[in-house]
Amino acid sequence: GPRQALGDAGEHGCRSNRVKKLAMVGSGNFGSALVRILGQNALRHDIFDNEVKLYVYEEMIDGKPLTEIINETNENVKYLKGAKFTPNVKAVPDLAEAVKGATMVCFCLPHQFLKPLMPTIKESVAPGAKVLSAIKGIDFDDNGVVLISDLLRQGLNADCSVLMGANVANDMASDQFCETTIGYKDAKNGELFKLAFDAPALKVGTVHDTVGVELCGALKNIVAIGAGYSDGLGYGGNTKAALIRIGLKEMIKFCKMFYPTAGIDDDTFLESCGVADLITTCFGGRNRKCAEAYAKANKAKTLEEIEAEILQGQKLQGTLTAKEVNHILKMKNLEHEFPFFTTVYKISYEDAPFSALTETPY
Repeated sequence: GPRQALGDAGEHGCRSNRVKKLAMVGSGNFGSALVRILGQNALRHDIFDNEVKLYVYEEMIDGKPLTEIINETNENVKYLKGAKFTPNVKAVPDLAEAVKGATMVCFCLPHQFLKPLMPTIKESVAPGAKVLSAIKGIDFDDNGVVLISDLLRQGLNADCSVLMGANVANDMASDQFCETTIGYKDAKNGELFKLAFDAPALKVGTVHDTVGVELCGALKNIVAIGAGYSDGLGYGGNTKAALIRIGLKEMIKFCKMFYPTAGIDDDTFLESCGVADLITTCFGGRNRKCAEAYAKANKAKTLEEIEAEILQGQKLQGTLTAKEVNHILKMKNLEHEFPFFTTVYKISYEDAPFSALTETPY
């Protein structure tokens, strides 16, 4: 409409009059919950093109392609059953087509699948596209920690914001109120992504700190594994609260030790991405659930077997993050500085007994 140019330039503090085109790469549990909101907001705000494309790694469900099912029923029946998308969300099995001409690309997929996709994405997106990562995990190289947002910045030569928060997807699917945090480097882009995600049932807070927000999102899954072990051993709320407190202290210590000059703000830990995400993940969520089952089986089943059985196609990130963090701590000779992270790792992958969870001096 006629107010579009005005809306773009004034209201949203963005100089370009071009309509923004949204795309989501990743269609699992959380990706589906997020794209559902993007679809609603694309219709709600003139600044966004109505169509929101969703890249789906194609798989067959009862002999039918998942993308076809999503486009016919407006629902991701495998990863977010029962939650309807608005019909402007289009599932696309071809990555290049899914991101073609997109100016704002969001990522939400297990980080181990990201790297091979980047060259195709770089070729297909609109020039100057901005990206946002909702990927909860970290990578590492010979020097230590590598943030997923940095992989995206380098691989796509783009500004990258991050979205992390207390967002267990199945609760979001029924529009129960929750909050999330967007960490940004570029304030204009932070505001644009806030506009794309902020909704009646999802209140978005923004902070000028991508590193703290992103590390919280990854590290809290290690704490959730510990919380699940506590549940599986039959311990109650006091024990779990103690482990959450100890875990939060190690999260903060890890952030400050590995990124002393990144400008991580203490307040970030009090945002949704910090203490709130930590709490919900330790009471709900897939990491806690699988860890509880592993403790109940007393390691009679492998973590891989439990993942396959309970998650049915979703990925378990907490144990993987515990392994990656431990690799970094060993490399830097710092295991003793992080007794809780180290204990969770040793119970998960070495022969430490479950009793170590409460007997380790933290």
